[in-house]
Amino acid sequence: MDKVHLQSQGYTAAVTHHGAHLISWRAPDGQELLFLSKNAIFAPPKAIRGGTPVCFPQFGMLGPLPTQHGFARNKGFVLEHKTESSCTMSLAYDGQGGAGTFPHPFTLHVTTSLEGATLTQELKVSNTGSNAVPFTAALHTYYRVGDISQTRVEGLKGVSYRDNLQQLKEEQEVQDTIRVEDEIDRIYVNAPSSIKLVDEAGKRQLSIEKSGFPDAVLWNPWIAKAKGMADFGDDEYKEMVCIEPAVAISGPVKLDPGATWTAKQSTTVSQL
Repeated sequence: MDKVHLQSQGYTAAVTHHGAHLISWRAPDGQELLFLSKNAIFAPPKAIRGGTPVCFPQFGMLGPLPTQHGFARNKGFVLEHKTESSCTMSLAYDGQGGAGTFPHPFTLHVTTSLEGATLTQELKVSNTGSNAVPFTAALHTYYRVGDISQTRVEGLKGVSYRDNLQQLKEEQEVQDTIRVEDEIDRIYVNAPSSIKLVDEAGKRQLSIEKSGFPDAVLWNPWIAKAKGMADFGDDEYKEMVCIEPAVAISGPVKLDPGATWTAKQSTTVSQL
């Protein structure tokens, strides 16, 4: 599968043309910072399990498309620009696909860049049609952790969330520190711009900064769901967690003709 390699100050990354999908982010010591399943299938148009799938023009089932997470992650992108530490890929959509359920032309640019210990991913959407484009979106980022039982997520106390395991029941986060001890699938609504992932077993922390994405998703499939996914190892839930900046429950973006929307996340790794 065609891919682009990036590097900055000993950190490296790899992005596939298929889906503009970030599949690797490594520290100078060789440690992989993203989770990519050992069972991931590299066979377009199949989406890749792990890394950072680009969910567009729909997150989950929040939109008119009949399948989860839109179609951008299943399409081939064109490499528009590359330097040693960054690349921009684009997808031009004419409104004719999506089984007739998304008749809205757009161009999507995905830029991935490294600056030392910081990885930045940016989505830029331009409405190339004559009517407003409604969409939801996410950067479905899979982070690798040493041991999920020694992992904590911080920065979400007091934030309302919708629980996908309880038919989107509304709850409020009461914990200063969230530990994943079972299946979790939550959409935090109007989440703060800063979230921290602390990987005690891996002796590192990831500081996640988002802008343009109002929401944030926290997901781990746990035991039963992991066993039900052909492209995910039965025990791999122990070594990953997804924290995803998203346009989701807050409502879709409605992008006017000729307008452009931009959102991004920057993740910085540091040692504990």
